Amino acid sequence: MHKLFTLILIGSLISFSAKGQLERKLVNENQPVDLIFHAPRHINLLTVEPLDKKTMHFAIMHTFGTLNGGVENLFGLDNGANIQFSFEFALSEKFSAGVSRSSRDKVYQLFGRYHLLEQRLNESMPVSVSLAGGMGVNTSNYDFLPENAPNFSERSNYFAQVMIARKFTDRISLQLSPMMAYFVDPRPVYQIEGTENFYLALGLSGKFKVGERSSLTLQYIPNLNTDLRSNFGIGWDVEAGGHVFQMYFVTSQALNEPYLLAGGNGVPGEEFRLGFNVNRVFAIGQKKR
Repeated sequence: MHKLFTLILIGSLISFSAKGQLERKLVNENQPVDLIFHAPRHINLLTVEPLDKKTMHFAIMHTFGTLNGGVENLFGLDNGANIQFSFEFALSEKFSAGVSRSSRDKVYQLFGRYHLLEQRLNESMPVSVSLAGGMGVNTSNYDFLPENAPNFSERSNYFAQVMIARKFTDRISLQLSPMMAYFVDPRPVYQIEGTENFYLALGLSGKFKVGERSSLTLQYIPNLNTDLRSNFGIGWDVEAGGHVFQMYFVTSQALNEPYLLAGGNGVPGEEFRLGFNVNRVFAIGQKKR
């Protein structure tokens, strides 16, 4: 009798364990795919990577002068940097809002991201889709101009972006980003090459994971309605101690979205610039369980 009871108990535990594992597997299969990209920014572009509610993403972004300045200018480091500080706070699991400041034309920008769809492990949703948009204003001093300096409206610019991403394997992720930018008054004194009000582009972001916490990265942003050179960048992402460090070579010194489309680009390989970002996510409040 004792042996029979033992066999029944072991059988029950095995059955319960198998059932529990099956239930967990069924639940997990409908979970969102995580870490499509390492951070909410990938080289320069925003991504579909969401923030948990009541967390803040802080990013410091830099780009320097062109490498072809040689060792005399320390491969562009002596030619000054464009620096952008960015703060983004998640008001919910789907919506976050942020503010950034770029030293190129001293542009302040308000922006937001909304995560419309999330890729699922069971393929019930094969892609993640997010929306982004924002408004910026050029705050440089133009008192030196012989004519009147531009007013607030004439200094303004806007952007909109759709991010469609998929994690194909544990190693490979891709994102397509149809983008538009609008400058109310694109004056020659601004640090942009474009002279149009409206710009349209299709961004491509790629990640190839090579280690547990590191990936090769790619960025390509062809202009669709102007003859400006397209933006191209290659880089390396590393997760370390709660930070994501992103080091890259890119053809533009611009960092915010409208300037990425209108700011102009050098020839890939000949006029690359060194750039790097530091990303950090902070928990501001207690997350709901």
